[in-house]
Amino acid sequence: MALDPLSATFAALADPTRRAIIASLATGEKSVTELAEPFHISLPAVTKHLKVLERAGLITRGREAQWRPCRLEAAPLQDAEEWIDHYRAVWEARLDRLEAYLQDLQAKEKKSGRKKK
Repeated sequence: MALDPLSATFAALADPTRRAIIASLATGEKSVTELAEPFHISLPAVTKHLKVLERAGLITRGREAQWRPCRLEAAPLQDAEEWIDHYRAVWEARLDRLEAYLQDLQAKEKKSGRKKK
C-alpha cells in the first residue's frame, strides 16, 4: 500500500535512528559510512534506514565514482512543518480561549469575595 507523501514523511521520522541521520545530513552531505559511524548497527541496517528516508523523499543518494553521497531534501520536511503549524495554531487558539475563561473566573471570584483554597 502506497503512503501519501506526508504519511511517508512522518513514518520515516518515527524512527530515532532515521531522525539522527536527518540531523547529521542537515550539516551537509555524507557517505553511508560517515552516517553509520555513530550507530552500533551494521552497514546493511543503515542502508535500510536510508532506503526508507529515500522513499519518503527526505534524502537523495548520488554516485560520484566510489563515493555515494547522501543529501538532505528539505521539501518533505517543509510540508510536515506546515501541517504541524496548522494544528499548532488551532491548539494555541484553544489555549488562549481557556486562559481568557480562567481569567474571567478569577475576576468573578474577586468580585464575589470568595477566597481561593
